[in-house]
Amino acid sequence: MPLYAPPADLATRKPWFTRAQIETLPAAQAALRGREIAYVADPLDALLVQIQGSGRLRLAGADGRMQSVRLAFAGHNDQPYQSIGGWLVAQGELKPGEASWPAIRAWAQRNPRRVAELLAANPRVVFFREEPLPDVNLGPRGAQGVALVPERSIAVDPKSVPYGALLWLDSTEPLSSTALQRLVLAQDTGSAITGAVRADYFWGW
Repeated sequence: MPLYAPPADLATRKPWFTRAQIETLPAAQAALRGREIAYVADPLDALLVQIQGSGRLRLAGADGRMQSVRLAFAGHNDQPYQSIGGWLVAQGELKPGEASWPAIRAWAQRNPRRVAELLAANPRVVFFREEPLPDVNLGPRGAQGVALVPERSIAVDPKSVPYGALLWLDSTEPLSSTALQRLVLAQDTGSAITGAVRADYFWGW
């Protein structure tokens, strides 16, 4: 499954082709030819790094040595984001509250012929640029322009919470009752993060 750099006409065609159209339309495929940064074996891995907006790749060089590079957010196709977990719930494939990534992956393993249909449920495609990763201890740059800090940085809606704002989290860790209470910093955003009481927590890589 390819991960792409932005097509040359991304800024002039809004919205750009959907995920399903990229798989089927010759015009979309021609626009992305030669824009491949890397390929990953699992299409859900490709989708996950697009949802996250950035990621890391470990690549083997010609000499066999491994090298880590960063995939940084470089734009998207201006299509609406749709949750594939929500799609599975709407299809009756999963129950509400069960649409975790392990459950989605397990469903995909049981239904390999429907994975393309699952992916097409989210028409948004994110494009990347490759960046060097000289220090593996640094997180990706957030929308504020600084490296995110694991377990201290959050993504917010900048219309409601300004970048650089200090906020107090009072919650529990996922799938446990362990308290998650700490001071965090608003340093990033995302298209699905809207309103004053929604934040995405950066756990790290």
